[in-house]
Amino acid sequence: MKTTLATVNDVAKKKWRIVDAAGVPLGRLAVVVANILRGRDKPLYTPHMDAGDFVIVTNAAKVKLTGAKDAHMEYMFYSGFQGGEKYIPVARMRAKRPEFIVEHAVRGMLPKNRLAEKLMVNLKVYGGSEHPHAAQQPMAAVVMKQMLAK
Repeated sequence: MKTTLATVNDVAKKKWRIVDAAGVPLGRLAVVVANILRGRDKPLYTPHMDAGDFVIVTNAAKVKLTGAKDAHMEYMFYSGFQGGEKYIPVARMRAKRPEFIVEHAVRGMLPKNRLAEKLMVNLKVYGGSEHPHAAQQPMAAVVMKQMLAK
């Protein structure tokens, strides 16, 4: 039996998927979104290609953090200068830029190479329930519904 690898012609048409992040644990959401971005839910998955779909994540401000992460988790930023380290608690980041929380988690689930940056372009995250992609007719991510049913 021969192993088939997808080519550019095989993955020509990308779909749009929408995921509602309200009440979903952040890590589980990031795994599902990263798998859709990479195309791991498709039969023609190829590790070195962008075979995934576009993903719209809504209600990023309502994503759930388990344990004491709301109180203790911090994001570190470094300016490159001496003494330029800055720590921002997740509660302040949720109020200021809720999209960053989901984007940061999904980026951590993707491979650490140039392909990851191309895949991150296919991710659209919004803090509220409104998004400007109605013309693309996004469909709900089936994997997300199965995960929430457990």
